Amino acid sequence: MKKYFLILFLFFIPFQQYASYVLIPMDAESQTDHLKAYGITYWVLNKQQKVKWLLNYRGGSFLMPDTEELKKECKIRGVSFEVLSDAKTQTILDEISSPSQNQDAVILEKAPKIAVYTPKGNAPWDDAVTMVLTYAEIPYDKIYDTEVLDNKLLLYDWLHLHHEDFTGQYGKFYRAYRAAPWYIEEKRAAEELAAELGYDKVSEEKLAVAQKIRDYVIGGGFMFAMCSATDSFDIALSADGVDICEPMFDGDASEAAYQSKIDYSKTFAFTDYTLERSPMVYEFSSIDMTTQRRIPKETDYFSLMNYSAKWDPIPTMLCQNHTSLVKGFMGQTTSFKRSEIKPTVLVMGENKTNGEARYIHGIKGKGFFTFYGGHDPEDYQHKVGDPKTELSLHPNSPGYRLILNNVLFPAARKKKQKT
Repeated sequence: MKKYFLILFLFFIPFQQYASYVLIPMDAESQTDHLKAYGITYWVLNKQQKVKWLLNYRGGSFLMPDTEELKKECKIRGVSFEVLSDAKTQTILDEISSPSQNQDAVILEKAPKIAVYTPKGNAPWDDAVTMVLTYAEIPYDKIYDTEVLDNKLLLYDWLHLHHEDFTGQYGKFYRAYRAAPWYIEEKRAAEELAAELGYDKVSEEKLAVAQKIRDYVIGGGFMFAMCSATDSFDIALSADGVDICEPMFDGDASEAAYQSKIDYSKTFAFTDYTLERSPMVYEFSSIDMTTQRRIPKETDYFSLMNYSAKWDPIPTMLCQNHTSLVKGFMGQTTSFKRSEIKPTVLVMGENKTNGEARYIHGIKGKGFFTFYGGHDPEDYQHKVGDPKTELSLHPNSPGYRLILNNVLFPAARKKKQKT
């Protein structure tokens, strides 16, 4: 009889210890490649499997069903993972659900379909988002003005705006680069495309594109923008019907007293800003604080806000990281003046010593938008012609993690935000 019970006991041990879940830890100590971990999560979602995003648990870890294929994929991509038993998994979820913990488990249900607004022919390293999507092995489609005006945005859950100028002033590069072959060619191509699409001016065509993107967000889409795509988008919307372009940009003079005709009610994030009239100044408006910054590179950091995971899961998701301090980085639009941000917009990342916002989020209609200042989180002062960033050297980048938080956000089963 004793022998029988011993055999029975040994028979059940493997089942009791059987691992049912894989945890992708996202804390600083455990994860070897934070960026590719997002790619693994997307890969699982793309196989029609649900994932739990454990907000504020070990840096915003991911919990997913255990399969041999998953563990093999993690090993191939160099992503750290832990195999958990049913009992251990339940203990973690119980801990997270406790009212005493500022944590929550959000279900990610499907892989969002991603579009990147970028001119055809641009290499992935021309833009931080395409670069990190490529590195993380997250698929995306490139679209541009023709597709946007043809209502192709309706096919996508998430849209990123490339380093772009929606005002028709060609990035305000006139003073430094007007004789450069690349500037001349980009201007020619933009004018040719506008004409093909039936517009007399590039500024008119870009406004139409911005309005289509606005409608996409209002209808329930998610828009993410970086660098000059942030403020130039809002400026274009607010200057609807007003000529703010000087002759070197569109062939005729700008409208007299155009500043007084700007309609801030049409913008997403910014208000009461003053436009930069001179074509010789590399700046769009008073929104950006690049020229007002007096922060040494060595101490240039911004802090992420801490939200209630159970009550405000949306900003909590967008701020998931293994550190609350993120290295600062420059761009044509580096940061946003706090006094010119609408009160309905959340400031999720800021440099308090300089009074600037770096990372903001808001709701427009049924959709969402996030604006992130700067050009490349791992290239402090990106300049035209600089070599591309090798993300394999920065696999744990907190700055790039913020981009990927936004990529996964549309996959979440939404809860109503409380504040």
